[in-house]
Amino acid sequence: MKLAPLGDRVVLKQSDAEETTKSGIVLPTQAKEKPQYAEVVEVGPGALDDNGKKIPMEVKKGDKVIYSRYAGNEVKLGDEEFIIVKQSDILAIVK
Repeated sequence: MKLAPLGDRVVLKQSDAEETTKSGIVLPTQAKEKPQYAEVVEVGPGALDDNGKKIPMEVKKGDKVIYSRYAGNEVKLGDEEFIIVKQSDILAIVK
């Protein structure tokens, strides 16, 4: 199976949360924060403006991005977990 996002939606594969802090403290599972760093897995075709013209997507498959902390919907497909967000929930592309 494959996820094919619609409109201006983007499928992200979340990065794993940090297991230890920079000072070496090991974090228990419940103390880990939801990561905001992810890789773009699939990109929708783009939204339409008021005149029906397609607005091009700014991200592409393979981009590493930072997205809003509580954005999107989590989806599990097989053994993998993804998050689907609107392109406007993506804050930056990491280069």
